[in-house]
Amino acid sequence: MLTSTISSTISRTAPPPVAHGHVRRRRLGPGRPIPYGRAVGPLLLVTIWAVASATGVLDPRMLSAPWTIVGTTGDLIASGDLQTHILASLQRAALGFLIGGTVGTVLAIVAGISRIGEALIDGPIQIKRAIPTIGLIPLLILWLGIGETFKVVIIALAAAIYMYVQVFAGLTGIDHRYVELAEVQNYTRWEFLRHVVFPGALPGFFVGLRLSVTFSWLILITVEQINALSGVGYMMSQAQLYAQTDVIVVGLLVYGVFGFASDTLLRLLERRVLSWRRTLTS
Repeated sequence: MLTSTISSTISRTAPPPVAHGHVRRRRLGPGRPIPYGRAVGPLLLVTIWAVASATGVLDPRMLSAPWTIVGTTGDLIASGDLQTHILASLQRAALGFLIGGTVGTVLAIVAGISRIGEALIDGPIQIKRAIPTIGLIPLLILWLGIGETFKVVIIALAAAIYMYVQVFAGLTGIDHRYVELAEVQNYTRWEFLRHVVFPGALPGFFVGLRLSVTFSWLILITVEQINALSGVGYMMSQAQLYAQTDVIVVGLLVYGVFGFASDTLLRLLERRVLSWRRTLTS
């Protein structure tokens, strides 16, 4: 009786036989990437926006219709105002990002490969990470004034912190077996950095780049509304005074497009540089 019960249980739980000896694997990953899949979400939002505007569900005083935004963008381009403001914003964001990204990467490398460097650097960085960058604005204004230097420095601070955190995490997360292997192979310090440290830190480096670019744009929006005479944020603050919601939306779209484009370029670069790495979405 017990034997028959066990046999029936096994027969119910055993997988069905596969014909011709072929084993069918169940795919658990997300599947093949959808061509231009990242554009689906934004296009869907624009479609909902257009339908809501056309049907009167969305009050144009609260949010202008997409076709109104297109017309306003054309007018700003024809007058040359939009190009001038975009160029000023790009200069601030690029300079702050380059300075902050470089400083953050160097500090992370020093702290990641040296206990002395970690003791000197990691503590102050973690304290700064706990302090909102925007909270430093009053102090930086007292130190640097309200000119271009102040704007670039505060963008660089935000970029440096996020760059440091990701690169440092990538360095300290390297498997110790690779370190032992490098010691067995009698690697020099430079060979160890070149063949173990730098490749191991690359994934964190690219995550840091993407976060730094994103927060550079976010901080830029804030600093361009503080006594600026040019930039997309300045254009938006002036539009607020006259309740020009269409101009404000144009500014937001400019920030969004540049942020999305910069992140996409970094993703493509990451995919090319880290082509050897197999991940869930590969």
